[in-house]
Amino acid sequence: MSTNKILLGALAGGVASFFLGWLIYGILLADFANAYPELKPETVTDLTRTPMVWWAMVVSCLVYGLLLAIIFGRWAGISTFAAGAKAGGILALLVALSYDLGMYSMMKTINLNGVLVDPLVNLVMGAIIGGVVGWVLGYGNKSS
Repeated sequence: MSTNKILLGALAGGVASFFLGWLIYGILLADFANAYPELKPETVTDLTRTPMVWWAMVVSCLVYGLLLAIIFGRWAGISTFAAGAKAGGILALLVALSYDLGMYSMMKTINLNGVLVDPLVNLVMGAIIGGVVGWVLGYGNKSS
């Protein structure tokens, strides 16, 4: 797969990641952290960077899109929305579960509710982002 297609897939995935993160974590689950008994409001304030470092968030989303685009385009040959959604969901679920369980083992900033909810949220987000990346990678290909 061409480098240009990989970069376009990465850009599309990064944009999808940014807006899905804003919608799901920024709006729909904004109060979820308050449900953690381990986190008192003053602790959350101490942990939250205000204002957010926007360039770092944008780069983070673009890197995630690039990760999926490289895996799909160079190694897995994924070029459809459905295949991208399946692979993206599985990858996101496993990465989030690994990360969240590791954090739970060492930190008080996540409880078992977070360990269960965050990977499921990542599954949904990863499926959508992966689908977008797969679709962009396959866009313009002639079907037989």
